[in-house]
Amino acid sequence: MIGIIARKELKSLFSSPLAWAMLAFVQIILAWIFFSRLDAFLQYQGQLSQMPNAPGLTQIVVSPMFGVATIVLLMSVPLFTMRLIAEERRSQTMTFLLSAPVSMSEIVLGKFLALLVFMLLIGIMITVMSLAVLFGGKLDFGLLGANLLGLALLSASFVAVGLYVSCLTAQPVVAAIGTLAILLGLWLININATNDPDNLSHLFSLLKHYDNFGKGVVALSDTIFFLVFTATFLLLAIRRLDADRLRA
Repeated sequence: MIGIIARKELKSLFSSPLAWAMLAFVQIILAWIFFSRLDAFLQYQGQLSQMPNAPGLTQIVVSPMFGVATIVLLMSVPLFTMRLIAEERRSQTMTFLLSAPVSMSEIVLGKFLALLVFMLLIGIMITVMSLAVLFGGKLDFGLLGANLLGLALLSASFVAVGLYVSCLTAQPVVAAIGTLAILLGLWLININATNDPDNLSHLFSLLKHYDNFGKGVVALSDTIFFLVFTATFLLLAIRRLDADRLRA
């Protein structure tokens, strides 16, 4: 049943002009960054070859694209998660879901997986562009894989937050604003604690945990943090819908 719900949501996503417009916009931005960073690498290639432990092609060209992708996710996820549950409430189709012979866990996980797959297309686009450098250079697959894993975990966390907020209201716009506020709050935590490595607020900063992946370091603590963070908000969403079913 989770797969059926996920396929239905994906079909709905790809029938939306917003989804295609977002993907086209992201592709244009990533392509511009790719070619500008590649041009910079070619200009300074002679100097880099004389430097010990100089950054490679992957660090200069590929990693910045993943950094921009995090900002894209921050801005775009609220626009897509706002309709997952809030739109169902507004259009009064949520009643059919609550009365259907499916569990709230299946509904939440189906919608979550559908949007996560869609958001992972951004990472796939970056990976495809990155593979193009193999025609004239070397690619650090370890660094590429770490960035891709980090982006996937960050996407899952963002989607989980947005899905939960969407469960709290019947107004999609309110859900989008609420999700953006929470994600921006997590961003500001990272900025506020930048100059203090021992600040406990680092523990709650999604971007701080993502930074290690961006450097090619796949730490177990960071991976567990993202998984626990995502699972927490999914459980909150499930409990919220269970409460709605009981009231119905």
